[in-house]
Amino acid sequence: MPEIVLTHVTKRWDKFYAVDDLNLVIDDNAFVTLLGPSGCGKTTTLRMIAGLETPTSGRITIGGRVVYDSEAGINIPPNKRKVGFLFQNYALWPNMTVYQNISFGLSNIKEELPKFDPDASRAATLLRVLQKPDDVVKTIVECVDKKGKLDVNKAQIKLIDRYEISIYAAKTLMSYKLHESMEPGTVAQARRPELEAALKSARDKAAAAGCTLNDRFEYEKDGKPVTAVRKLTPEETDLSVRRVARIVKIGMFMDRYPSELSGGQQQRVAIARTLAPEPTVLFMDEPLSNLDAKLRLEMRSELQRLHIDTGSTFIYVTHDQMEAMTLATKICLIENGVLQQYDAPLDVYAKPNNVFVADFVGNPAINFIDASGAQQSDGTLTLSALDGMQLSFRPKEPLDVAAWYERADAEDKARRDAENARALDKKSVEKGNKDMLFRYHVARVNETEDFGDEAALTDGDFVLGVRPEFLRLSDSGAIEGEIYSAMPTGMETTVKVRVGSFLLTGVVFGGVLYRIGQKIRLDFQGDGVVLFSRRNGRMIAQGSLSVK
Repeated sequence: MPEIVLTHVTKRWDKFYAVDDLNLVIDDNAFVTLLGPSGCGKTTTLRMIAGLETPTSGRITIGGRVVYDSEAGINIPPNKRKVGFLFQNYALWPNMTVYQNISFGLSNIKEELPKFDPDASRAATLLRVLQKPDDVVKTIVECVDKKGKLDVNKAQIKLIDRYEISIYAAKTLMSYKLHESMEPGTVAQARRPELEAALKSARDKAAAAGCTLNDRFEYEKDGKPVTAVRKLTPEETDLSVRRVARIVKIGMFMDRYPSELSGGQQQRVAIARTLAPEPTVLFMDEPLSNLDAKLRLEMRSELQRLHIDTGSTFIYVTHDQMEAMTLATKICLIENGVLQQYDAPLDVYAKPNNVFVADFVGNPAINFIDASGAQQSDGTLTLSALDGMQLSFRPKEPLDVAAWYERADAEDKARRDAENARALDKKSVEKGNKDMLFRYHVARVNETEDFGDEAALTDGDFVLGVRPEFLRLSDSGAIEGEIYSAMPTGMETTVKVRVGSFLLTGVVFGGVLYRIGQKIRLDFQGDGVVLFSRRNGRMIAQGSLSVK
């Protein structure tokens, strides 16, 4: 499976930068979700890797092969990149059966492929199946109805699925009529000589050409496959269709039309069609958005299993953070065409790079609390927040705030210098959609219009990010509050607590009932509270928070 590398990839229309200087490495067999708000550049990134969209500049490699390079003038078309694309609307042919939809792409493949002997493959398959004739009979008899009539089509499908064979092999097997004989073993034994002779003839034919047949019945010479520009044989096509049909569990629907299928079944067909050519990379652009909530949950499980079964690299576009968190091995979070964070789901959730990431990921949303203060000699930060409440933040790991700001300012300067240098290039185009510092929301009882920070921010201005699960409601809590709202959702209850003029959101697990206006006490628990710089919006540290 290939590693995918994007180097300084940019896509713009005039002054609008859909993707701006994206650098990304996607590992073999990874399941990466491209996450972000609508219009952030997710789909554009996906389409550029797939070859459906041409970047303005940059370099893209798949499995060490350069598929796009703006400087070298390389742009490999999508059908030569060995990738599959699953569209949001399924794009099934309504006048074709499920089988025809899946096989359509395979029938149009004409490329350099190993030379293949379908007769030898079928003979070897039948010899394997006939080793247990009683099992064959049992499989066929299972398809006899109450009136004693055999459903031939159903029997063929059962044979295909049980023995992983083609429809041609299944029809040949049915023609032997093992199920009509009193001694199926004798019938099977009688068929073996002709099958062995066919297999020997195929091997002799290959030997006459100076070749051998491998286990897949492909021609080899000197240990290397013999290739030719050709189309897939009907046997190869059918085996591929049946293989993916087993994977997505739609073998019984092969003769149906898309209009006769449910939304989930149509989705499985679309996935099967994409998998049939055995792509090394599978791209999915919000494939579950048209399904109902229950079906979406089921299909998430199917996609997880599919990723393991196929061994392919999956790149998945969504704006649904639940899908991203549950499916991905890594999340690529984008905003305004710029990569914000590329990490494992739990790291994105627990260790957000900045306030935008913290705000976008998580439901209920994180609590942002403005705070100001300074670091003490023992490493803790003494902060004033929530209308003058004195809080103490203890970093999880050793922290020097002053040194952190020095590094952050140096990195920001280097970035600005690089942007200024790029702007001097005659080929450079000014970015119309300017990068703006994300304006986080501090929840208040009485909201007022925010005109931005009027006073200059200093190194002593911070933002505390408290996930709802870190807000603890207990009688021993050091903070007094009042229930503003309570929304039970079954296993948990989401509560908003009024603390002075501020609202804090918490999650309480279990069947606890609260009434609006109820006086309660609360505090903060765990060491997962995040400290951000208010000046640049970046994460400084994780730690615990308590009332002084």
